Amino acid sequence: MKDYIEERAIEIAEYIINEKATVRQTAKVFGVSKSTVHKDVTERLPKINPLIANQVKKILDRNKAERHIRGGRATKMKYRGIHE
Repeated sequence: MKDYIEERAIEIAEYIINEKATVRQTAKVFGVSKSTVHKDVTERLPKINPLIANQVKKILDRNKAERHIRGGRATKMKYRGIHE
């Protein structure tokens, strides 16, 4: 079971790096919860492969910094559709 979890953590990390994906997008692709993705990349991955973990952390930090922009854009599109 432990091997499966480690493999999943590495696969998730590679997906995030290659696609510059968010936790939510990654969870949807892998069919797991956002909590699982987050735990895999923040707790398990640094023990398995610290170099990849650092790359993932940079991407997730960037996504976190940009999320208010994406949220505002989504809200704008939502109301634009209602009022047009």
